[in-house]
Amino acid sequence: MTLPESMPKLNSMVKYQEPSLDRTFAALADPTRRALLARLEEVDSVSVSDLARPFPVTLPAIMKHLDVLSDAGLITREKTGRTVSCRLNAAPMEEAMGWLRRYERFWREKLDALEAYFNRPRKDREPDRGAPPRKTSDKT
Repeated sequence: MTLPESMPKLNSMVKYQEPSLDRTFAALADPTRRALLARLEEVDSVSVSDLARPFPVTLPAIMKHLDVLSDAGLITREKTGRTVSCRLNAAPMEEAMGWLRRYERFWREKLDALEAYFNRPRKDREPDRGAPPRKTSDKT
């Protein structure tokens, strides 16, 4: 079948975009941002300076990370006087988890098989084909 020149060709995978989901995964891709979220999980609200204190980077670097988290909707910021406080907003992560759950069926079987393998007694497991043979005893 040949499409007329005037008819656009669409690739549904290329056209499928959820900007909020993309921003969430992009924000979660960085270990510093994940650590910031982990700290925010522990407290209800914390000032930016207190949040930045344990990290070995400058305050402006932390502010850039917080901008990414805020753009993704993962945190909210509130200014009271001269103090800016941050609070965790888990809703975008729930959306990301929902997206991941759609693909769970593809890897659940593999994980179940791996769990079953490690739950077997060690003597019943097949030896690792890439490992050198083990010496049983030097006594002969």
